[in-house]
Amino acid sequence: MTRREKLGLVDKANYLRALCAACALAPALALAQDGVVGVDLQKLANAVLAVMGFTVTPDVTTGSLSIFNQATGNPDFKQGSIGGGFTVSKSRLYLEGTAAYARYDPTFVLSGRPAEESVSVNWESVSASGGIGWDFPLAAAEWTLRPIFNASLGRVTSSRVDGRQPPDGAQSEFLRDGDLNALGLGGSLMLDYERYRPENEIDLELRYSNIHLQSYDSSVAVQGHASAQSLSAWARWRAPTGMHVSELPLRYVLEYAYTRFLGDLEGVMGFKDIHSFGVGLELDSSKQDIVVTRTRLLARYRTGNNVDGWAIGLAVSF
Repeated sequence: MTRREKLGLVDKANYLRALCAACALAPALALAQDGVVGVDLQKLANAVLAVMGFTVTPDVTTGSLSIFNQATGNPDFKQGSIGGGFTVSKSRLYLEGTAAYARYDPTFVLSGRPAEESVSVNWESVSASGGIGWDFPLAAAEWTLRPIFNASLGRVTSSRVDGRQPPDGAQSEFLRDGDLNALGLGGSLMLDYERYRPENEIDLELRYSNIHLQSYDSSVAVQGHASAQSLSAWARWRAPTGMHVSELPLRYVLEYAYTRFLGDLEGVMGFKDIHSFGVGLELDSSKQDIVVTRTRLLARYRTGNNVDGWAIGLAVSF
């Protein structure tokens, strides 16, 4: 059975509050007259790329991300994305894609000066990823093996917000007005199960992804690389509520997802895995003269090691 879904959109999710400095890629770093002291900016660049790795494949557990520094109560890192995947109708061609925006606001303290003399910077990241795969039906009915080739492009820019001007030098170039461009190449392997019947519909996906991110044409001080690996499981149950809208059944939806982060994603944000529990409703519009056949609204609760939160998800099928 060909699946013609799913495009997901997560809107204004207040999600994943870290207990303390789990997000601290660089919460307070010292600067000297000739550059940055006490920090390896290459490792910092690798960490920035690893964070970008959370958006290279569609994943309901990381569709939005907002981590807060508990010491100050101010947001340190925010991320939002839109993405999804589908099998092209009447073919075995599978396509997927994501577009994401992230913002991180570290503070750097000037070395040899009072602690209150600091430099606050704004790091903004935009990225786009795509995947192309092919469905191989298995002997067991309703099971499909799907290898996917993935590619992504991303860019991180840094600009000073307030505080003292960073000193001259290659190491502080990125803080003043720098950029980091990244290219990602890799692949995924997915095992997909779909069973659609009038009384209920079941979807199940098991997926392993491995994508290498490498900087290019970037500020000298922040050349970096990262290996974005993840192992995930996703399941969805849909069944009629007994109510009808436009003569079609209104379905309730139950969803569960689990992602285990591997490689450079493991622990980079203070956690190694995330569980997601979702519940919502699905409206069937397949008999209407519109492109969208189904619309789903879900509330999701996420939890993991030292993190928890919630999100509201809106998705459509074609």
